[in-house]
Amino acid sequence: MTHKLSRRDLLKMAATSAAAATAGLMPTIRIFAAPPRQDSVTLRFQENADSYGAVVEAFKAKFPNINIEFVEVSGVDHAEVASKILAQLAAGQPVDIGYAATEATQLYAGEGLALPLTQRALDDKDELAEYFADVSPTLVEGMMYEGDLYQLPRDFNAAHIYFNKTLLAEAGLEVPSEEWTKDDFTEYARALTGLGENKDSFGFGWTNRLWGSWTPWFFVNDTNLLTEERAPGGEAIWSTFYADEPLAEGRGGGWRWPTPQANNPSMVEALEYVVSLTTEGLTPAVEIGGGSTLDGFFVSNKLGMTIAGGFWGGALVNAGMEKGSFDVQFWPRWKSQRHQFGTGGAWILNGSGSEDAAWEFVKFNTATDVMLMIPWMASASTTPVRRSMNTAEYWGQTGIENWNVFYDALDKRSDTGPIPAPVFSIEMTNIYTRFTSLATSGELAPKDALDGMQAELEALYARNG
Repeated sequence: MTHKLSRRDLLKMAATSAAAATAGLMPTIRIFAAPPRQDSVTLRFQENADSYGAVVEAFKAKFPNINIEFVEVSGVDHAEVASKILAQLAAGQPVDIGYAATEATQLYAGEGLALPLTQRALDDKDELAEYFADVSPTLVEGMMYEGDLYQLPRDFNAAHIYFNKTLLAEAGLEVPSEEWTKDDFTEYARALTGLGENKDSFGFGWTNRLWGSWTPWFFVNDTNLLTEERAPGGEAIWSTFYADEPLAEGRGGGWRWPTPQANNPSMVEALEYVVSLTTEGLTPAVEIGGGSTLDGFFVSNKLGMTIAGGFWGGALVNAGMEKGSFDVQFWPRWKSQRHQFGTGGAWILNGSGSEDAAWEFVKFNTATDVMLMIPWMASASTTPVRRSMNTAEYWGQTGIENWNVFYDALDKRSDTGPIPAPVFSIEMTNIYTRFTSLATSGELAPKDALDGMQAELEALYARNG
């Protein structure tokens, strides 16, 4: 296997990951044994039997010579999971099929670990034409790097605002229209604070991570953590699968983030705003965590609004919240109403020797009926990438009335873009969350925190050329 990342670098990453694991900071991995080999191909797949058992059984009925060995990787967020996958690679135990969300797509592609899929998709265009026709080009572009496609999107989540309708009713409010503003949001946050039997609710809550977090606030303030541009290339995908799709016009070969701009005035203004929500007592303490961190607050009617994508709909019902007791809306407008998203899908290890078998499995997973074999996909605990799956019946499982905003973030808002995640996204995320914590805790003023963030990001860029 040839790739840009030297074995020395991988071993260095592995050592770092091992130290983090010893400190209790890294996810654990469990490997589920596959059937004994009998002149067959065995693929190590970064998933678990609970989620993908039915899919694998259906696949084996079609491809009996391909065995799947589950490699379960769990972690607080995608950056931690990617660190563990890199540590396994360094230890000589790579996965043949991995899963990456936007946070790690360019990491695997840029280091040469992920197999480019453009030519394979074109060779199998008759099989895949229906899939691409059902998937927004915004998501497909998010799975590209430097002109090549590296993943077929499986699910995605754009950042929206969830509302606790019990607290809305107590405050005498309704779910706002899709054209609401930042000033409207502030008034909602104030009105939804201090409610309930103990007068202890918070108007808004968020967690410190890359997706979600305060990232949507700088998107709607017309800026980004890193500067943006489109890489050239991708024409073969766009002309083959999206020739008559207006939303595909102007697309390129993936996103680039050439330079950091963490401390530009609009970034400072956005962070000052979210810190002011904490200072005013409208937001609980901001902690590092994933999408489930604030479940308890919201389910127990202690939180009026929070950031989430479609994944939270089914999750809230599974946590015991009554269907229809919550709803969702677009992010409020500030200088713009640009939304951010993250998407994810399988990637194939480059140079494993099992690429052909892995490609058959990746293609198999693009079918609607196969996607619905995944329990959390079937229960509306994520946003399917297929438009045809986003229906009143599908989202009716959650009782969400404004379910259309999930896919409309792509189809009605052409400026929606991916969260910034370059090849060195793990290090970038650590810098981002660390200085965010210093600002939200009051240890540093927002401007000072972002000056520190900018300095470390500039050093990170310099180290990575």
